[in-house]
Parts: sequence; C-alpha cells; structure tokens
Amino acid sequence: MVTVVIKGLGLIGSSLARAVKQADPRTHVIGVDVDPASLGWARQHRVVNEVHRDFSDCVSQADFIILAGPVNVIQADLKWLATATLKPGVVVTDVGSTKRAVMAAALPLQRRGVPFIGGHPMAGSHKAGVQAGRADLFANAFYFLVPGLTATPAVPRLQRLLSATQVKWVTVTPQQHDQLVGQLSHLPHVVAAALVNETQTALATSPLGLRLAAGGFKSITRIASSDPTMWTAILESNADVLTSQLQAYIDALRAAQRALTRHDQAGIHALFERAKVTRDRLGPAHQGQLPNFFDLFLNIPDQVGAIAAVTHQLAKAHLNVVNLHLLEVREDVDGVLQLTFSDAASRMRAVEVLTAAGLQIIRKD
Repeated sequence: MVTVVIKGLGLIGSSLARAVKQADPRTHVIGVDVDPASLGWARQHRVVNEVHRDFSDCVSQADFIILAGPVNVIQADLKWLATATLKPGVVVTDVGSTKRAVMAAALPLQRRGVPFIGGHPMAGSHKAGVQAGRADLFANAFYFLVPGLTATPAVPRLQRLLSATQVKWVTVTPQQHDQLVGQLSHLPHVVAAALVNETQTALATSPLGLRLAAGGFKSITRIASSDPTMWTAILESNADVLTSQLQAYIDALRAAQRALTRHDQAGIHALFERAKVTRDRLGPAHQGQLPNFFDLFLNIPDQVGAIAAVTHQLAKAHLNVVNLHLLEVREDVDGVLQLTFSDAASRMRAVEVLTAAGLQIIRKD
C-alpha cells in the first residue's frame, strides 16, 4: 500500500488528495493541517484516510510527501524534513508558487539522498479551503516540475501518483519558473490591485463611482480579489524578479504617457498595434510544442437560461468544456462567452453544434 502525506488541506492540497484517491482508491492518504475544522471535514468526507495536526506524527510512514502550504511554510517544512526520520525511497514535492527559494531550502534534504521535485500546478479557484477542493481542479492545467539534484528518476513515480489530475506537465528550471510566473501571474496581480485602488481613489467623490465598472474593467481586474495574505507571501518570495518586471512595466507606462503628452499619434498607434499582434499570437497555432488550450468566443444574450442553453447543447454532443468565462457583460446588452476546450477537434465540433443551434460565433483562438 502506498502512503501519501499531504501537509496543508486547503484548495490545492485537498484537491490533490482527491485526485490521488481517484487514481487508486487503495492509496492511504494522510492529511496534516493546523486547522482542526479542516481536518475533521476532510476525514468525515473521506478526502483523506487519516488526519494529524503534527507533521512529525506521520512523515516516517510516507512514500510521498506533498507540501501544500504557503512558500514560507514550505521552506520551514523542508528545513525540518532534512533532520527527520523518513522512509527509504520517499519522494518529497511541493506546490509552491515560486521555485528558487523552495529549491534552495530543499538542498539539505537532497544532500541526504532524498529526492525532491519542485512542483507548481497552475490552477486555482475563487473559492478556498478543504471544502472547495475537487479532483478535476487541475484538468488540462499546466503543472510545472523542477526536479532537484538527483530527483529525475522519481519524476515518473510522481506523475503516476497524480495521473488523475490530467495536467499538462512542463519541466523548467527554478529561474525559468520564477521569471515566467512573475511576468504572467505575479505582475498582473500587482497591476490589477494597483488599478483597482487607484480607480477607487480617483472616483471617490463620484456619486456613481465603481458602480459603473463593467466589461473590460472587471475582466482585467478580476484577480485583484485574490487573498491578500497568500499574495503577500508569494510576492515576497519572488521580489527581485518582480521588482525588475515592475520597472519595465513602469517604463512602458511612462512611454505611453510621453506619447499622449506630445500627441504622438504614431507612437500611440504603435503601442496598440504591437499589443494586438502579440495578443493575437496567443492562439494555439503559435505556441510551438507546448500543450495548448483551444478557445471559442460567442455572443451570449442577456437573458435567463442563455448560458444553460449553450452548455446543454455541448452536453448533448458529449463535449467537455475545460473552462467557461463570461466577458464584457452589461445589462440588456449581449455579452461574450469564452469556452475553452482541451483539443482542436472538440472546439471544431462545438462550432458545428452551436452554429446549428443558432448561436453566433465571434472567433476562435
């Protein structure tokens, strides 16, 4: 029997627990968390087989240890594990949002001969906690792997354990990981938060204020609703990379400001032209050998049951939607529904089904 210890039963940890059990119900999953309520719920709903508040009570049994807390907690856990009694052949991994700090903290453990694989599933939800977890949370999401000093042979073992997640594995270096997530995730979170705060200040004396916010503003600031405590820890662990990326973004804003001050129409046009060309290249035809998502955009009327009608048509055709996102929504005006599929064939079939149902397809990416 394989025993898996998961420390941290929040959204990610509890979802991994569910996926592990789904892949092989015989796997014995032990949940560790400081919150008694989370442990009780996880045990009662059979998310895990066994629960502990103290990590030291169960790590010696583990064939796999998954560290699913914040990055600073993961670092402390790795430091402790380097001195703990562990089962021969145990594989240790994490799900932290930055990797250089984690991989550095894992060095003493690796020097003992314990394989460590840095991990980061690029998936989440607006919900949090053990009750929000689900086995399909990671389906078709990218899952970064950063094998440690001697961990490469252990990678297939970890992938088999997590096979039910249905993720798209991507192996990178710690530096590549932190640069990528800094630019594509951390920087956008800072930008969104700053834009919301600045807008709140700018419209503080307006009787309408943010009540007018819709469409584009809501779309680009959605991630500003993220958990402040979690994001403070994430940004702190990637501060040097993010500082440089923020400076580049500030420079780009200043260039736009100068173009506006000088009424430089060519400069303003070039700003949007370059952005359009780059954004349009995000479609699957331009992504090389990386696994892709396949998006479909359609008009959706502002009326009761409109989204249900779309999903009903897809369900009848046995088409699975990886993600669904409603864009540019205003009362009494058509919105845009973004549907994401895991392969081109499913998207093409969806185009046929939805067009036959009288729905208007805007574009495919």
